[in-house]
Amino acid sequence: MDIIGLIWWLFFFYLLMSPQFHFWNLRAARNRLLKEIANKRGSTVITLIHRQESIGLFGIPIYKFISIEDSEEILRAIRSAPKDKPIDLIIHTPGGLVLAASQIARALKNHPAETRVIVPHYAMSGGTLIALAADKIIMDKNAVLGPVDPQLGQYPAPSIVKAVEEKGKENVEDKTLILADVAKKAIKQVENFVYWLLKDKYGEEKAKELAKILTEGRWTHDYPITVDEAIKLGLKVDTDIPEEIYLLMELYKQPVRERGTVEYQTVSNHK
Repeated sequence: MDIIGLIWWLFFFYLLMSPQFHFWNLRAARNRLLKEIANKRGSTVITLIHRQESIGLFGIPIYKFISIEDSEEILRAIRSAPKDKPIDLIIHTPGGLVLAASQIARALKNHPAETRVIVPHYAMSGGTLIALAADKIIMDKNAVLGPVDPQLGQYPAPSIVKAVEEKGKENVEDKTLILADVAKKAIKQVENFVYWLLKDKYGEEKAKELAKILTEGRWTHDYPITVDEAIKLGLKVDTDIPEEIYLLMELYKQPVRERGTVEYQTVSNHK
């Protein structure tokens, strides 16, 4: 191989591997900062961060949501966390599977030490469901949560029920009636779960009120519940986000390779 051919081969190799090198550097920087945050806060720090990403040289967009794989990894992280140490779960997500979000929420609620969900930007739908499980919700002043009314395919469950009620059972097909029956069950299941998550922190009456408000279809599913509105609803929300969390989010800004969405570091046992 002559020198020109070698140069072209090295140039092609660099183009091919450059996104991977960039990804490795980003991941190493995130791990260093996660460890710093864990030691500073004396906690196990877990991330659940979903962004649109582009893969390799072709820029193919990848959209991420809360998945069963996420719940498996987070449950593993929670099991690995010291039982006498807090957990900080940093969430940035549009939502995802109710099953996966419910598993994460249940595991977080059952952790013996304090649990804190940190929302730098948004935690919609299933992300809000997880946030409700924590002992403390810490949001940026401009961050938002969202309603947790279940969705059946492309339609909100409360809207399916309302459509049948307004049109009348006798005026809709059997398929629509079946869908409405499933929608009613889905709403009740999520409402009961939210009540269970909240009753120890808010008392039974307030927990029932919040569970109904968040699941009844009062708003569109993507409605942004701001800090001020969350407080008006009666949710206990703090806005004291550590500066390191913003630095961490910057390291997720422009990833160019596919990555896992869950990473964690626990507090070291030595200085």
